[in-house]
Amino acid sequence: MTGNTDITTAHPTGAAAGGWARTWGTAPHAPISEFGLLPSFADTTLRQVVRISGGGRQVRLRITNEYGTEPLIVGAAQIALAAPEGGIRPGSERGLTFDDKPTVTIPTGAPVLSDPVDLAVPALSELSISLYLPEAVKSATCHAMGVQTAWVMPGNTVDALTLPAGSESLPLQALISAVEVPRDGDTGATIAVIGDSNTDCSGTTPDTNRRWTDRLAERLAERDGATLCVSNQGISGNRMLNEGLGEAALARFDRDVLATPGLGYVVLAIGLGDIGVSYPPTDGSGPSPDFLAMFPGAPVTADDLIAGFGQLIGRARARGVRVYAPTLTPYEGDEIFTQEGEQVRQKVNEWIRTSGAFDAVMDFDAVWSDPDHPSRIRDGFHAGDHLHGSDAGCRALGDSIDLALFQ
Repeated sequence: MTGNTDITTAHPTGAAAGGWARTWGTAPHAPISEFGLLPSFADTTLRQVVRISGGGRQVRLRITNEYGTEPLIVGAAQIALAAPEGGIRPGSERGLTFDDKPTVTIPTGAPVLSDPVDLAVPALSELSISLYLPEAVKSATCHAMGVQTAWVMPGNTVDALTLPAGSESLPLQALISAVEVPRDGDTGATIAVIGDSNTDCSGTTPDTNRRWTDRLAERLAERDGATLCVSNQGISGNRMLNEGLGEAALARFDRDVLATPGLGYVVLAIGLGDIGVSYPPTDGSGPSPDFLAMFPGAPVTADDLIAGFGQLIGRARARGVRVYAPTLTPYEGDEIFTQEGEQVRQKVNEWIRTSGAFDAVMDFDAVWSDPDHPSRIRDGFHAGDHLHGSDAGCRALGDSIDLALFQ
C-alpha cells in the first residue's frame, strides 16, 4: 500500500469508548442507467471530497458495496484534509486499514467500516477520501446528483498530493456512505435527515456546500458547547411510499436513519415527490412517459402520506429520539404541477402543522412561498425550475430552523 507508513491506527474499543457520531453521510443507491453508466474503475483511484459537520480527534470511514453485484476489492485507502482542485494537504495523509490490514474485500450487498485513525478534524473540515480499486467494479453503489465532484485517477495514486495527469472528473459520489468521529465533550449527537431532491439540494452550486443541511451544520458549529452532527440522507427523486430513484423512505429508513451512530434527532423531509408523480398533467404538457415510468406504483393520497409519516414517527420514537418535519414546499411552475397535486400538498401540510404528531415543525413552505402566489416558490429561491432550491433558497431554509430544537 502506498501512502504514509508511520500512522498509528487506534482500535475501535479504545478511541470510541464513548460511542461514535456520524458527521457526514450520504444515502447509497444502485447505479441509475438513465443518468449514464458508471466507469468500471479498473486499476484506478477514486478520490472524493466531503465536508463533515462536527469535528473529532479520530475518524473512520464507511465504504459500501450494498448495491454491488460482485465482491468489491479495495487495494488501498487514504483519508486526508482536502486542498483545492482535488488536492490534499501535505502531512495530513492517513492510510486506512481494515482489521489492521491495508486492503479489504467487501462482500456483495455489504458495507465495511475502516479502523479508526488518528486525525484531528475541526468542525466543517473538508476531507479527501481516496480508494484504489485494482479490479473492475461492474456495479458501483453510488449517490447520484449529490452536487459534488469526484475524480477518477489512473493506477494506485491514493497518496498523490495533486490530481495526476489523466485524471477525469465524475459528477457523483460512489462507494462511500459515511464518515464518523468519536462522540465526546466536543461532538454531540447526530441529526439524520431523510428526504428527496430538496434535501439533496440538487439545484445548488456544485462543490460549494450550499445545501440547507450544510447551513444548519454551520449554525450548529457556531454555538457554544458540543457541536451536533448532521447526516444528509436525501436522494433526488426519492419517495416515501414507493420506489423511485432509490428505495422508498419507508424501506431505507432503518439503514439510512435509525442505524445512524449517535442518532439524537430525525427530520422527515419527504413526500413532495410522491405527490408530483401521482398527479402529473394529463394534457401532454408534463414529464415524458419515460420519466414517469421510473416511478412505479399507484397514485397516493394525502391519507396515504399521513399514514406513512405515522409509520416513520413510530419507528423513530421506538429509538427514543425526537422527530421533526418540514412542511412540503411549493412547486407550481414545474412541469409536474397540477391543482390536484396542490390540494394534496395543502392537506398534508395542514396535518403536519396541526396534528401534534411531531415534536416540532419546520415551516419550509412558509419560508419559500411567494406571498402573492403561495403555490409558487418566491423569485430567487428556486433554481430556475420552480421546484428545487437555489443557493439562496437553501440558505434561507437552513437559517429558518430554530436551533433550540437541538439541545
